[in-house]
Amino acid sequence: MAKSRLARRQEAERQRAAAHDASLRRVCQRRRPTPDLIAALDDAMRGFETEIVRPPDDWRPQIKSRDPDRLRLLAARHLYARYPVAEHLERIWLDARGLDRGEVRLRKFWYVTAASGGSLYKAGAREWLSRAEVHAFLNPPARLDFEQAFWLAVARSYTGDLGLALRIARSAIGRRTREDFEFWRQVVRFFCTHPASLSEIDDLSDWIAECQRRDPGYRLQGRTLASLGRQMKAWHDDLAAIARIEELRARAEATRARAEGRTSFAMPSKGGSWPGAGIADWSWQPSAKDRKRREEYVVVQLRSAATLVEETRAMQHCVATYASKCIAGLASIWSLRHINGGTTTRLLTIELDSRFRAIQVRGFANRMAHLEERKILERWAKARGIDLV
Repeated sequence: MAKSRLARRQEAERQRAAAHDASLRRVCQRRRPTPDLIAALDDAMRGFETEIVRPPDDWRPQIKSRDPDRLRLLAARHLYARYPVAEHLERIWLDARGLDRGEVRLRKFWYVTAASGGSLYKAGAREWLSRAEVHAFLNPPARLDFEQAFWLAVARSYTGDLGLALRIARSAIGRRTREDFEFWRQVVRFFCTHPASLSEIDDLSDWIAECQRRDPGYRLQGRTLASLGRQMKAWHDDLAAIARIEELRARAEATRARAEGRTSFAMPSKGGSWPGAGIADWSWQPSAKDRKRREEYVVVQLRSAATLVEETRAMQHCVATYASKCIAGLASIWSLRHINGGTTTRLLTIELDSRFRAIQVRGFANRMAHLEERKILERWAKARGIDLV
């Protein structure tokens, strides 16, 4: 229904009043609070006792910023700095997220030492860096963060190629902390003598970290980019194989859930195992006469993607392709190993069918079992009721 002339005038008046109120709100905003300088000074001095170069009461910053992080940095400059320093040293006053208390304190101490004109080398940096490396750390040629500047300094002690040193600093190595410093110094030196692209350094660094995780005594002496590349490719192939097997395991669980009428089920966790054959692992030591050699033979069942792929890589055969049969309960894979003085040697890989018959027995590169190995298998078969076909 059309509105009357009076109703239209009243509605227009309400709209004008609302527009007027909105204009007043925009013009008459509340005044912004003044910068909290006292809080900034307190933050800069809190938990960090050192000699200041200027009294706190003399700080009269001519700024408009209300950002507490920015104010804290300006307060630190006033309190401690006689000389300007690189940005990566100042950043600790702006953002300390992800750092533990000890690391925060160390970085603030390094800032104060450098900004006040002291010797960073004598102040503790010599635990990791030489004098020349400390100088390079304090004077990076590009915008870098703290860790990147640190590793750039290390790299520049091994190469005069600034571009290569910057690639190393901006790679995954530049995100490393000082934990395992001597090992990663060795890695930096390797890439300084074996130049590579940024992507290659990133990829190989991940592989080298994995090698050190597996073997804390891992070293790079005698290795080349080509050999590391081959090993890394094999590692990536293994990871892909493990991922495929884990996917098979998840599908098998979903199939079982549907068969049992379950509407929901928990996804299998990565790195888990399948039930496998209901046979216990086995071990045997030679007679007392030979026991001084501390020998032992063991047969263990492989019931996970990682152990299957590891066996495949070590024995140079395709047993990992049998994962689907193992997950379905149609087969089980076993490994015969010889332990002597703490050293474990893989001898044979055995496939049992669902009736516990050994339908395949293979050694390295699919060779047949040796006579002595066959005798060990016969002992295991007799003890566990296995039928050696």
